Amino acid sequence: MTTTLIRDAAFVIAWDPSAKAHAYLPGGDVAFEDGTIRFVGRNYDGPADTIIDGRNFMVMPGLVNIHSHPSSEPMNKGFTDEVGSPGFYNSSLYEYLPVFRAQGDEVAACVRVALSELLLSGVTTLADLSMAHPGWLDLLAESGMRVCVAPMFRSARWFTKNGHVVEYAWDEKAGEKAMMEAFSLIQRAEQHPSGRLFGMVVPAQIDTCSETLLRDSSAEAKARGLSWQIHAAQSVSEFHEITRRHGHTPIGWLNHLGLLNERAIVGHGIFLDDHPSTPWHTQDDIGILAETGTTVAHCPTVFARRGITLKDLGRYRRAGVNLGIGTGTYPHNMLDEMRLAAYLARTQATNPRTLTSNHLFEAVTTGGARALGRDDIGRLAPSCRADMVLVDVTNPRMQPARDPLRSLIYAAGDRAVHTVIVDGHTVVEDGKLLTMDYKAAAQALHEAQKRVMADVPRHDWDHRSADQLSPPTFRTM
Repeated sequence: MTTTLIRDAAFVIAWDPSAKAHAYLPGGDVAFEDGTIRFVGRNYDGPADTIIDGRNFMVMPGLVNIHSHPSSEPMNKGFTDEVGSPGFYNSSLYEYLPVFRAQGDEVAACVRVALSELLLSGVTTLADLSMAHPGWLDLLAESGMRVCVAPMFRSARWFTKNGHVVEYAWDEKAGEKAMMEAFSLIQRAEQHPSGRLFGMVVPAQIDTCSETLLRDSSAEAKARGLSWQIHAAQSVSEFHEITRRHGHTPIGWLNHLGLLNERAIVGHGIFLDDHPSTPWHTQDDIGILAETGTTVAHCPTVFARRGITLKDLGRYRRAGVNLGIGTGTYPHNMLDEMRLAAYLARTQATNPRTLTSNHLFEAVTTGGARALGRDDIGRLAPSCRADMVLVDVTNPRMQPARDPLRSLIYAAGDRAVHTVIVDGHTVVEDGKLLTMDYKAAAQALHEAQKRVMADVPRHDWDHRSADQLSPPTFRTM
């Protein structure tokens, strides 16, 4: 057993158990032994094998990201920045998502780029919602990150033949088989020698999963003590499809099936029955989410690119909905995502008080931890895992540092992240990633994207090229 002490930090964002909230602790000490925090406070007088001078740092809990797609989204940079299908209310799900996908070795480059960006922006725990791919668990472990492995499965795939109608190709037996394979993979993750992998059950989308698959996956998640997540209320087209099929809104349908609870997560949860784009004859959805204890995983960037946003994050919080934040697209930068979440909430509410930095930080720490069923991450307190971030408060972009968390979120961003520690191990030091070669992965991804672009016409319903689907910013001379 070795003990590391961060002594006399400029600020510690410590957990105050009496208030059940984060609080600033100037001049604080943090001591951890291997992977466990042993002391948070002032004037630590116990043993210390390694001492870090904390005077230039804000020490904060590692960020918890509850919704991300590392195996695919990095490939989309430069392609889906400015697209959205008019026939699908500007969603990019049905016309763009199926045609531009990483395959084989290209997936590893995607994952390495995403995990590198996440670690460099202070994420220590990630929920990776991906389709299973070879070498997935070892690749995640390589990063040094704590990862919730969330293999997606479904009963149908969506497609379009004309750019304005979503169709579904159903194969319920294949969906059931994929679900069982997902459970097997989760079991392997929990047994992985890294000790940092755990699982979550993810039927992919509410409109691509049969009622049986939804019920069975939820029941098995409960039996195994796992969280359960689904993409729902993420597009206008999906809202109309579910109301047409079932006479319920997407949130109403999940509630009707008894699938919403404190371990359930709704990925996105934008189009509720009182959203301006999906008015319904009820206004129950936000209350249902709150009463059942369901978490909403908010990923603002991927939707903001299409002119879409949740209405608004502060309103959800005041209603009593547990909130988490995710990076549903590139760049996988959690601090950028937090900043945008705050700005969109305030513009949608036309009120700068609708969402404070305190509330936002809750979503990326304790709110996310709660959703994943973890009470040992997302806070700096004795007995919690030693997952933490050291932010350089002397970085010019952090100055003045009257309120260092605000300076980090609204000004400095990942440029001030100096050190990231996961389970007591340093994975980022002096702003440099120690576990993966980010530069090499990005170059491999660049080459992979060229191959994927060449194959786009084969997958597009109208056989268009990548440049036709997503014209470059400027014409080429």
